[in-house]
Amino acid sequence: MKISYNWLKQFIQTDLKPEELSLILTNIGLEVESLDKVQPVPGGLEGLVIGHVLTCVQHPNADRLRVTTVDVGGEEPIQIVCGASNVAAGLKVVVATVGTKVYPNEGEPFQINKSKIRGEASEGMICAEDEIGLGDSHAGIMELDADAVVGLPAIEYFQLEDDYLFEIGLTPNRADAASHLGVARDLAAYLRIELKMPDISSFKVANENLTVAVEIDDVIACPRYSSVSISGVTIKASPDWLQDKLKVIGIRPINNIVDITNYVLHDLGQPLHAFDADEISGKKVIVKKCAEDTLFVTLDGVERKLSADDLMICDTEKPMTIAGVYGGKNSGVSAKTTNIFLESAYFNAVSVRKTAKRHTLKTDASFRYERGTDPEMTVIALKRAAILICELAGGEVSSAVGDYYPAPVAPFDIEVSYQHVTGLIGKAIPNQDIRDIITSLGIKVASETAESLSLKVPSYKVDVTRECDITEEVLRIYGYNNIDIPAKVNASLAFTSKPDKEQTQHVIADMLTANGFLEIMCNSLTKGIYSKNTDEVVKILNPLSSDLNVMRQSLLLPALESVAYNQNRKNSDVKFYEFGKTYHLINEKYVERPRLLIVLSGASTPESWGMKAVPVSFYNLKAAVDAIIGRLGVTGYQTEEVNDENYAFGLKYFRGPQAIVTFGAVTSADKKLTDVDKDVYYADFDWALLLDIVRKNKVINKEIPKYPAVRRDLSMLVDTEVTFESLKTIAFKTEKKLLKDVQIFDVYIGDKLPENKKSYALNFTLQDDQQTLTDKQIDAVMQKIIVNLAQTAKAEIRK
Repeated sequence: MKISYNWLKQFIQTDLKPEELSLILTNIGLEVESLDKVQPVPGGLEGLVIGHVLTCVQHPNADRLRVTTVDVGGEEPIQIVCGASNVAAGLKVVVATVGTKVYPNEGEPFQINKSKIRGEASEGMICAEDEIGLGDSHAGIMELDADAVVGLPAIEYFQLEDDYLFEIGLTPNRADAASHLGVARDLAAYLRIELKMPDISSFKVANENLTVAVEIDDVIACPRYSSVSISGVTIKASPDWLQDKLKVIGIRPINNIVDITNYVLHDLGQPLHAFDADEISGKKVIVKKCAEDTLFVTLDGVERKLSADDLMICDTEKPMTIAGVYGGKNSGVSAKTTNIFLESAYFNAVSVRKTAKRHTLKTDASFRYERGTDPEMTVIALKRAAILICELAGGEVSSAVGDYYPAPVAPFDIEVSYQHVTGLIGKAIPNQDIRDIITSLGIKVASETAESLSLKVPSYKVDVTRECDITEEVLRIYGYNNIDIPAKVNASLAFTSKPDKEQTQHVIADMLTANGFLEIMCNSLTKGIYSKNTDEVVKILNPLSSDLNVMRQSLLLPALESVAYNQNRKNSDVKFYEFGKTYHLINEKYVERPRLLIVLSGASTPESWGMKAVPVSFYNLKAAVDAIIGRLGVTGYQTEEVNDENYAFGLKYFRGPQAIVTFGAVTSADKKLTDVDKDVYYADFDWALLLDIVRKNKVINKEIPKYPAVRRDLSMLVDTEVTFESLKTIAFKTEKKLLKDVQIFDVYIGDKLPENKKSYALNFTLQDDQQTLTDKQIDAVMQKIIVNLAQTAKAEIRK
């Protein structure tokens, strides 16, 4: 789910930076998977300023060029050669100064440098709209208002503002946070600040000349249906501010009406649908289920057969939309639309989820409906959209608000004991703090005693129905990191059968980790194309996506995705292991098989001054397999070559009819399937057959860097007494943050060098955990290292 930083600030007033909010959101249960800066135009108009053309004369050597002097707010005016026909003295213009990178609408970005054009010096560029991404016009340079302030950055003049986009991994239970309002509500609770709701007080009914009747046939699937009619609208492009809001979160603007419904959806979390009121037969909307196999053409042009369980929005003659999921081909507004019927409904989550699954349709509306929307938001969202439509499309409200809501959804009544909350959390939190957190989330206190609270949980908190759910809400906002880890842990001894599965697994995990392996944990749900034995595949009845629609039959292919992920980020040398299960359907029974997988790729020995990198081979894999078998004390097994389509080549250790482990090279087909471009070796253990005695060590996991490392090499002459270790120490003292490693890969001592000198070749690895390094940053670090090596060790850099 995409959330805009600037959009959030419409609901809460905060000066916290996006990076700080990102950390807070993750800590309160809304995990931020990525945070990206979004500029309103490419380049963000950096380096562009407002200029004043002081003089403009004919170029002595070109008929179509002019030589101008422009005041850009510096100590002296600058000279710019300009080819625009409308350039003239006295104009206020946009100027790209020397060093600025310009991003035109067409073509590659380019940098402005000092130059000579037909013999005349030019120190910048006077810009047209399309040259800086502000428009499509190239008729001439931009002519600004006469009161434009000289030297003002262009981004301030055009009132453009950078935004930041949070990508939140929303869990299925957090339907209440599936909007900017929902996310802001949690932030307001955590920060103890006011939550500002949109003002809908300006909504008013102008007349009742366009009333559309509503009939609900299935009150279970549609408990609430709100609507209003708006006449006299003009369909056109949305204003820039609305288009910009949608573009930031990845929504393509269409027209003012559709854009408003999308805006309100992501603003308040309530899906809306706008119908062309003149296309509604009989001026009546009927919410009902159609006959089995009724044909219906959806917006994507696909003809679908409806189920008798699909809830539909119909008129007196035909179905118009699949309720809460997808519109019909002729259900929406067009360029000719002048009158609108606006729908804002609350549909049953289970009904929408089954319909969306049945037709394999996933939309922003169904995403929210199938998780549970707020029944109390329908009228608020309806009025909010109607106000915007009247403002941006020129219409007027031409009906009273229709609101079919025969059985209002009551708040959840929950009794909460302070003692139970603190007992489950494991820390004594003051009662007043617990109460404050609860009320800050919009949960009302109906009554209270010194020991407990009687609460009414609002309908938008669809996952909060029990006392333990309230405890979870308190813990989220209080902060998981604020819960102390006890210094003393009490435990009791219990009899366990030998060998103990967990202890055995820990022993092997410790051994592998000590030998440079990293443990991975891949998803048991995987892609259907990874299932090679289709007769045994375990399919998911309600998959989250097409990429997660079956249970894995092997640990290999998901692990290869991890190998590809690392190799694509310059971490080519990987040694992975995973304990997991595979899943099979055999004789109509589901079978889980515990497995251990180890994977090797890249180099077994890193490059150094004394030797080149040594790639991993089958024998590195065999050594790891033998170490595991030996550590487990397994004996009496036989060996044979592998004749299996899952291996390019390999060996198998077996005892009796069953293989203990099969290991070898990954096939080209499997590497291609997972986009791996290097040789990979793997071993697949049948963990159910392996036994061991346990020994436990601490396992340390380290997150894979998100941004790539960069290597730079330096060759240098140093005195013979200078050691590599001293050069390494100087480098790390120079750069403590970005420098990750220094290695020596070549040493030369000979008669071709000056007396008492030797040649060292070092490589330096640079990496930033927060962003991708730029060439400018890398060059600056390397230059500092070169200077310090020269000053401290008298190193002479060789080119």
